[in-house]
This record gives sequence, structure tokens and C-alpha cells, in this order.
Amino acid sequence: MNFDRSPRADEWLGRLESFLERYLLPYNAAWHAAAASGTPPEFVAELRILAREEGLWNLFLGSLPEGAPGTPMSHLDYAPLAEAMGRLPWAAEVFNCQAPDSGNMELLLRAGTAAQRERWLAPLLAGEIRSAFAMSEPDVASSDPTNLQTEVRREGDALVLNGRKWFITGAAHPDCRLLLVVARDADAGADTHAAHSIVLVPADAPGVQVVRNIPVVHHAAPEGHCEITLRNVRVPADALLGDWGQGFALAQARLGPGRVHHCMRTIGQCELALALACDRALERRAFGKPLAQQANVQEWLADSRIEIDQARLLVLRTAWSLDQPQPPADLREQIAAIKVVAARLQVRVADRAMQVFGAMGLSPDTPLAALWTWGRALRIMDGPDEVHLRTVARGELRRAGDQRGRWTDYFTTPEQMAAPPRIR
Repeated sequence: MNFDRSPRADEWLGRLESFLERYLLPYNAAWHAAAASGTPPEFVAELRILAREEGLWNLFLGSLPEGAPGTPMSHLDYAPLAEAMGRLPWAAEVFNCQAPDSGNMELLLRAGTAAQRERWLAPLLAGEIRSAFAMSEPDVASSDPTNLQTEVRREGDALVLNGRKWFITGAAHPDCRLLLVVARDADAGADTHAAHSIVLVPADAPGVQVVRNIPVVHHAAPEGHCEITLRNVRVPADALLGDWGQGFALAQARLGPGRVHHCMRTIGQCELALALACDRALERRAFGKPLAQQANVQEWLADSRIEIDQARLLVLRTAWSLDQPQPPADLREQIAAIKVVAARLQVRVADRAMQVFGAMGLSPDTPLAALWTWGRALRIMDGPDEVHLRTVARGELRRAGDQRGRWTDYFTTPEQMAAPPRIR
């Protein structure tokens, strides 16, 4: 394994960082002001046009359909670019690399019919529309997806959906035109893992209602984490994505690359928090000397550096694994592990930085409080830590079962101690 950045990744990272510094940073305060007021900032659309013209577009896809705009990159080459985007909460949108659209585009590319790709994938790749992935529900424990109750039934040439979803990211964006709805087949049998399917539902279909944009720890995202109801929503039968009962398999296939993207953006946010903490420690004095000379502050900064580098290596290994023609057997555990590591990392690193800043770290004057909030939310969103830890543990126990008894020679019994074997 070699996680050094390739010359191609270095080149595009340099272009992206230059674009960030020239165009995005000067607008950062204006974006936050617009987000606080709930008004979509007009300058984002102008920046998206400029990013597309410079080739900084759809960077997350390893293969783009013929004629689609953008620059395809491997997961490993894209990872440092995602890390750089993570420093600003709105940067990924400028490059059409934002969640959940990136995962939805990957899914449409993988499982969509030619007609579905033409209607939905092409405008998503062009940045003309946005989408949302509607899976979690308020009335059941969505960490166990077999609980999902939103129902789809077949009526002649139509599919009819009824149910309620919540914390659906992107559904409040004014350009959201498509919902990928995970729904239970009304006629499904006992196999709960083959009972759900994904249906492509126009966001303006009759019966679809965005009830509210739910704040996350008092922070309301402008693109929304929405509660949505579906009441007798009727779509054509060809709106089914993939085959009946493939919902869970498709959702799992969507998660791998998306988790790498999320985790690398998280690492970018942690790098920002650490850099801010270092600056603060160098400029502030307490008890007769700079904070940077206080032993406990030095320990906080050192712990953050070590943990960030460890997390980055783990995520890069997963990105490398996703790029392999034959992915390793433990890929699912790798993907689960990085989700846990990244979310916990962000909480710890942001918390230490906030402590270095003191009261200012709690205010909106720095990005630290928002970074901590998002890290804490990530420990629940996209699957809680406990679900991912269970995946890792099951993989470990499965491998242990295959080698059961191999390690008993490491025991030390009284009989072995009394009669050691002869060497010759």
C-alpha cells in the first residue's frame, strides 16, 4: 500500500486550494450570514459556474458518463481534495461534490436505467438540480433498517407510497427535485433484508410534503435535515431503482465512497480546529507565560496531531481498498471503522480547541462550536457508532472463529511449566 499523493492528485489539490483561497474564503462570512437568515446565497451559483469552467467539478466519481462535465478521480486521489473542502461547510457544493447528491449520483450511475439516468443523473451531474436520500424514520429505530415502515405497493402501472421520513438532508434546498425513498414492499414476505426497495420520487409529486427543517443541536442547515410525509404518492412503475428487494444492497453500495468523502472532510475540519488552537496558544498568555508553554495545552495539541494522522491513514487505506479491482474481504469493516473514528475524532479535537480558546470557542466568532456540533451529530447520523462497532466486532469474531484454537499454545499451564519440552 502506498498512500503518497500521486502527481495528479497534487496538481488538482493545488488547483482546488487556490480556488478556495481566491474565491470561497472572501465569501465565507457572507455565506454564514445567508445561512443564518435562511436565504440561499446567490453567489454560490456563480462560484459553481466558475468551478465547472476550471474542471473542479464532479471530482468524486471514478468514471463519468461520456459527455458529462467534470474530472474523474480515484477514491485515493480524491481523498485529499475532500479533506481540503472540509475546511468550509459549503465548499463541497461549489464543486458539485456535496452529500447526499454525490452518493445519489453514484447510485444512479450504478443501478439506474437509461431513462432514469437521462431524467435524473444528467441534470445532477450538470448541477442543475439537487436530490435527497429518504431513509430514516421517526417512528422506528432506523439504526436497524429492517424496521423501516414507509410502504410501497403496486397498483397496475403505478407505485403508491405512504410513510414518514425525517432528518432527510438536502430536502429543503430550493433546487431539490428528486427523493430516493427507501420503502417496504407491501407484499414482502418474511425476509426482512429483501423487503425494501428504492423508489425515485419527484420532490413535487402530489402527496409529498416537507413538514419542517429540523435543527441539529439548535443549528438549522440551510439545505435542510427535513421531516417529510408521503401520502398516497403515486409514481410510474418505472420509478423503481434496481430490482424489488434490492433497497438494502443498493444503500450499502452507496455508503462506501460516501463515507470516505465524509471522513476526509471531517479530517479537514479537524486540521482547521488544530491550526486555530495552535494560533491561539501562541498568542495568548495565562499565569505569566504563553498558553503554548503550558504542559497540558501542549499535550492537547500533541494528542490532536497524533489522532488526526492516525485517522487519515485509516481512511486512506479504505479509499485505496475501494480502488482495488478485487476489494479486500474486510472492506465493510473498514468502512464502518472510519465512520466511528472520524466522528469521535472531530468531537475530541474540536473540544480541545474550544478549551484553548476559552469562552470565545463557545461563540459564533470561530467555527469551533459548529465543528463540535457536527462531530457530535455524526456519532448518530448515517448510523450510530454502536451499529458500526457491531459490524467491526462481527468481522473480527468471524475471523477468530475460522482460526479457533490457534492461540492456545500461548497459554501457560502448570503442566507446561513443570515439564518444558527438550530443544534437541
